[in-house]
Amino acid sequence: MIRRARVLLALDSSVGEVDSQEVISARVGVSAETLRLVAKRFAETGGDVWAAISRSKCEHPPVPSPVTGEAEAKLIALPCSQPLGEGRPTVRLFHVQPDSGLPANVTSAIP
Repeated sequence: MIRRARVLLALDSSVGEVDSQEVISARVGVSAETLRLVAKRFAETGGDVWAAISRSKCEHPPVPSPVTGEAEAKLIALPCSQPLGEGRPTVRLFHVQPDSGLPANVTSAIP
C-alpha cells in the first residue's frame, strides 16, 4: 500500500515536472508494470486515491476448504478421546480411520 501511494505521489504533476517511468520505478522500488497498473487504477477510479492504493477484495476464495466446522471438531476430538480397545492413547493410535466420519479428502491428506 505504501509503495503504491509513493507511486501516486511521484506521478503527481501538480507539484512540478514528473520523472520518467524508469526513474520513478527505480526510486520507489516497484516494477514498470506495477507503476502502470497503479496509474491505470487511479484513472479508472476517477482519481480516488484510497481505491487506487488499497488491495481489492477477492470475491471468492481460490479453493474452498474441505474441512467444515464439524470435521474440524472431530479431528480435534480424536486425540482427546479414549481409544477403543486400548488402555491409554499412544502416538501410534492418533491416525484417522476411514470410517471416522470425516470427509474423504480430509482423511486422504492425513498419513
